[in-house]
Amino acid sequence: MLPARWRARIRLTPWWAVVVVIWALSRIVTTTLVLILARVQGANPWTGASPGYFDFANIWDARWYNIVAVSGYPAVLPVTSAGHIGENAWAFMPGYPAVVRLIMVVTGAPWAPAAVVVSLAFSLGATLLFYRLMLRVQGRATARFAVVLFCVAPLTPILQFGYAESMYLFFLTLALLLLLERRYVLLFPVIAVMALTRPSGLAFALALGFHIVHRWLTRRSDPFPASERLTAASVTAFSALSGFAWPIIAWIATGSATAYTDTELAWRSSYIGYQELVPFTAWFQGGAWWLGTPLGIIVVALLVIGFAALLFAPAVRRLGVDLRFWLAAYGIYLFAVFFPQSSTFRLLMPMFPLLGAIAQPKRLSYRIAVVVLCILGQWGWLLVCWGVDGKDWTPP
Repeated sequence: MLPARWRARIRLTPWWAVVVVIWALSRIVTTTLVLILARVQGANPWTGASPGYFDFANIWDARWYNIVAVSGYPAVLPVTSAGHIGENAWAFMPGYPAVVRLIMVVTGAPWAPAAVVVSLAFSLGATLLFYRLMLRVQGRATARFAVVLFCVAPLTPILQFGYAESMYLFFLTLALLLLLERRYVLLFPVIAVMALTRPSGLAFALALGFHIVHRWLTRRSDPFPASERLTAASVTAFSALSGFAWPIIAWIATGSATAYTDTELAWRSSYIGYQELVPFTAWFQGGAWWLGTPLGIIVVALLVIGFAALLFAPAVRRLGVDLRFWLAAYGIYLFAVFFPQSSTFRLLMPMFPLLGAIAQPKRLSYRIAVVVLCILGQWGWLLVCWGVDGKDWTPP
């Protein structure tokens, strides 16, 4: 435990100030790691050798967001020599690049610094909201340590890169907080922006569906009046429609009904070739590609069983039913549509409520060890997924 005088000072400090200090200290640590790696980074498809921070923070898919912000989306889909749809900007939703573009227009700043500033601002907002979310299900001390883990988790460098994750986590955290507070009407605009920032409408609709069923089944002990039923059902339908909004927009703009899914499938073609999108098959395809058969299939099956068991672990149960509904819904969504590769780690970030379970043990040695492991995890992720080594095939 912390010394008594430290605990007294923390209790007297406004909650938001404590969170801001945690966030700022974590950004110093992460920025230091990024600069160390940038110093030894060789020339690559995006930068020269030893790039500055802003340039290094805008490699990989950040360039696609830059293209969207400056040039928009192609009306004609690119076609490979084999006749398949190639990689293009339709895979990247407009929410984040639109905000960065606004900052560029207002301030005159170029893409790279504007993107980093926007990501940092949303990461601070998401951290503040995460503390409020954890307070709904945890005590103050545990909620504060959960915030520490949120700020130092292995993938947090991406929260200050030119990626949409910071903005998405901000709106997702806000949506989860509103769900726990049962402020259904306010979810409409939040879901609309969230679903145009990262693919999320269908997963959140499923979580809302679980929520409605649970409230209906427990209505005798927890009243579920007709007005709330109607509003909750309406926002669930809206979230589901929001999940289809971007594919429909891509269809209208390009004339191809499968423009969005074909574009997404182009990214997995280097692993398994061009195939149709068949829900709930990609993880088994990935398991077979990475580990062969039958080992890959067995490992995927064990992962599914392990994840289901995790949702019923005592520490996770203490997070409450609604956060567990989100974890289950998002897990089902990923299992249905995503092909596992190095981006899997980033795609798991929306499961951040699990940090509230990891934060529960109060022993100081445990907490120090977890923080150290997280920071080491940041360095490992930067080395494996962000730094570019020749013709790199481990995108973040």
